[in-house]
Amino acid sequence: MAVILKNIPKIDDVETTIRILNHLGVKTLLTGDKLEIEALTVKTHILPSDLMRKLRGSIVLVGSILARQGKAQFSFPGGDIVGKRSIDTHLKGFRNLGFKVLKNDLNFLISKGTGEREDIFLDEASVTATENLILASVLSQGKITLKNCATEPHVTDLCLMLNKMGADIKGVGTHTLNIKGAKKLKGTQFKLGADYLEMGTYAVAAAITGGKIGLKNCSIRDLEPVVYPLKKMGIELEKNKGIIYAYSKNILSIPKLHTNIWPGFPTDLMSALIVLATQAKGISLLHDWMYETRMFFVDKLVNMGADITISDPHRVLVYGPSKLYGRELETPDIRAGMALVLAALIAKGESVINKAELIDRGYEDVEGKLSSLGADIQKID
Repeated sequence: MAVILKNIPKIDDVETTIRILNHLGVKTLLTGDKLEIEALTVKTHILPSDLMRKLRGSIVLVGSILARQGKAQFSFPGGDIVGKRSIDTHLKGFRNLGFKVLKNDLNFLISKGTGEREDIFLDEASVTATENLILASVLSQGKITLKNCATEPHVTDLCLMLNKMGADIKGVGTHTLNIKGAKKLKGTQFKLGADYLEMGTYAVAAAITGGKIGLKNCSIRDLEPVVYPLKKMGIELEKNKGIIYAYSKNILSIPKLHTNIWPGFPTDLMSALIVLATQAKGISLLHDWMYETRMFFVDKLVNMGADITISDPHRVLVYGPSKLYGRELETPDIRAGMALVLAALIAKGESVINKAELIDRGYEDVEGKLSSLGADIQKID
């Protein structure tokens, strides 16, 4: 039986993932927001380097291939350049699972070795490393305990889906996962949770434009790390008949907000919050300790008229409210690119955002959604 995933977004990263799966010999069928995956056979253990360079998340396929093939060959994954993005936690975890890791510059070969540990402590609560080790462990012959695991909602989703497929994972949603290896997994149907980053981004859009947006097919349950900072900055999120309505009567500055691993404020929403802070009365200190170049897009906001001081590579002081002006800008990464779109919504005059294809990697039909809300926006190929 195939695995059928529902609520799949129409974004470029999904298309890249499907191309990688097809390269591995996996059959896929994408219909609307439903993706059917049939992986009865995997014809190769080699991940295509050209596609790996396009997608940071492709690294999580390594754990699956190791579970199925016992070996995997791949290149260092690409994706956004927001700072140093090591895969050391992945490699240490694979070694602890009994695999040998050979490295040649940016190329890796991982194969079966000896000395599998039963207790594995991740030296970093990395989302993708946690997912990789889960995937590599579910078909193991023994019992494995993973400690200091990431607990983001999509990690929980992965565990719940694997359990529906016949895996035995206990401690789902906590930092410690106890995994008893299964002989095989079966097909299932699973609906992915809503993207809380997209939800937070459109909530910011509603606040800075003085509008009220209805967000369908999403929930704010268990999303306190996102909801509480938004509310502190004056954004209201109300549920009515299954729809979350986002709006703000008064945007507030926040004395200090820093990113953290879940259940902390997510780093990928920081760029949008910086734009929000430019429209708040007062001073906001925003701190992202995870990536040393996350803040470097703010010079583009300064060019638009924002009053922002870069304290160091990880911290900015935002003074608001500021009147923004349209400019021609270039997108440095997915999240910064979407933040520039938000800034353009409230800027006086026309803004041109180049390299917008980066935004398409993580956000579905931005121009269509914003146009339906009244924005004057168009995409030029």
